[in-house]
Amino acid sequence: MGNTLEIRWHGRGGQGAKTGAFMLAESMIQQGKFAQGFPDYGPERMGAPIRGYNRISDEPVRVHSGVQAPDIVIVLDPTLIATGSITAGLKPDSVLIVNSHESPEAIKAELGVDGNRVFTVDATGIALEEMGRPIPNTPMIGALLKVTDLAEIDKMSAILTKKFKGKLSDKMVAGNVKALKRAYEEVKEAK
Repeated sequence: MGNTLEIRWHGRGGQGAKTGAFMLAESMIQQGKFAQGFPDYGPERMGAPIRGYNRISDEPVRVHSGVQAPDIVIVLDPTLIATGSITAGLKPDSVLIVNSHESPEAIKAELGVDGNRVFTVDATGIALEEMGRPIPNTPMIGALLKVTDLAEIDKMSAILTKKFKGKLSDKMVAGNVKALKRAYEEVKEAK
């Protein structure tokens, strides 16, 4: 598992953590990687805290449990910072990408993670402006692509377009692609 990237998503029911993990895994598989994406949640209701997980590798992934020591943490709902659960199991080089209009420096201080790289992007604001719905998962994937070298933004745009075409209106498909690209451009790293 040395070359496996492990990602943990934190969100609330209805924000797209489960769908984001699934979309990311599917897109990585389409690009020749081995990947898995799955959720972990308790009460299945809108607004309840949930987690999603990804493992992405060049080799088959044989582990099928939740991610305990993530390389990357994606936070869809900044109110979850107060729970303390998003920093559980962080490694010294783990990366955090937080959906927030606050500066990455402010989030880094709030989390108390001096050694980790912290990024912020106003994914909810972008989603509202581009899609008309407060679902931040697609913009957060855009931010993830900027922070990592998982995929090129144009490849991901094409994959999303193909996946959503026929399932969503053309306007919503275009909105998702715009949101993905905007977050890619607007994500900021703490200095």
